[in-house]
Amino acid sequence: MKFPSLAFLRLAPSLLGVAVLLLAQVGWGFGGQDRLALGQLQLGGQPAAQAVPRPDALARLLWELEKRTSVEVSPEIAQVHLGDATALHRHPLLYLAGDRAFPLPSDDELANLRRHLQLGGLLLIDSAEGRAGGAFDQSVRVLLAKLFPQAPLARLPEAHVLFRSFYLLRVPVGRVIALPYVETVQLRGRAAIVYSQNDLGGAWARDRYGQWQHDVVPGGEVQREQALRLGVNLVMYALCLDYKADQVHVPFIMRRRAWQPQLPSIAPAPTLPIPTLSPSAQPVPPSP
Repeated sequence: MKFPSLAFLRLAPSLLGVAVLLLAQVGWGFGGQDRLALGQLQLGGQPAAQAVPRPDALARLLWELEKRTSVEVSPEIAQVHLGDATALHRHPLLYLAGDRAFPLPSDDELANLRRHLQLGGLLLIDSAEGRAGGAFDQSVRVLLAKLFPQAPLARLPEAHVLFRSFYLLRVPVGRVIALPYVETVQLRGRAAIVYSQNDLGGAWARDRYGQWQHDVVPGGEVQREQALRLGVNLVMYALCLDYKADQVHVPFIMRRRAWQPQLPSIAPAPTLPIPTLSPSAQPVPPSP
């Protein structure tokens, strides 16, 4: 029977240490690949500072997502260009924000984005203008009409599963409440594009010192929390789609609806009274 040499016995602890380090690196690599990464969509023809008006928004949303759910996230926010089809497919949720008009992408870039959305991706478009119907909004509508001419933008119903994919929400708010709803393009019953004009990123953005970068009006911190919850819901919807539409969740959801945070009331549009005729009234004859 041969015994290990003295030199091998001296080297054994070092070899074991190297093996442990190699295994740790392999394990870390596999662990990093299954972390959620969000993509910041950057359109061509614009400087980076203009193309990304809320550069810290997605990082904060990912931080909140990891603290509130079991989703593990990658803290790096990838800048994604429509010309890179491979990069598009790495991100289940793409985020496009803006506060001004932008040029229409090329036909090849639109084809890449169209294919990504048809294969299951979700595009969140967020207007940072702080008002409805601005220059960014006009560019968005031109883009979407070119992207999916047979699937126009429409108001997302309040009963849609997006509003209960993690939190129960009613009014989709952001830094402002320019509109008390979001719009969507649906493909085969799935919300493939969600468009908000309420500046979600403005409510999410926080600097490296922990300070919120923008005031939220008119609802303050309660409204900011609702905007963060909407962001969490959007990510969970991108990952799970209509899982929460299953009938088994309905009793629990109905119980939870008994409590909702108080948000600023939004006055409904005025309605004109409809005149009625009494039984004794006679119709007025037409004039000759």
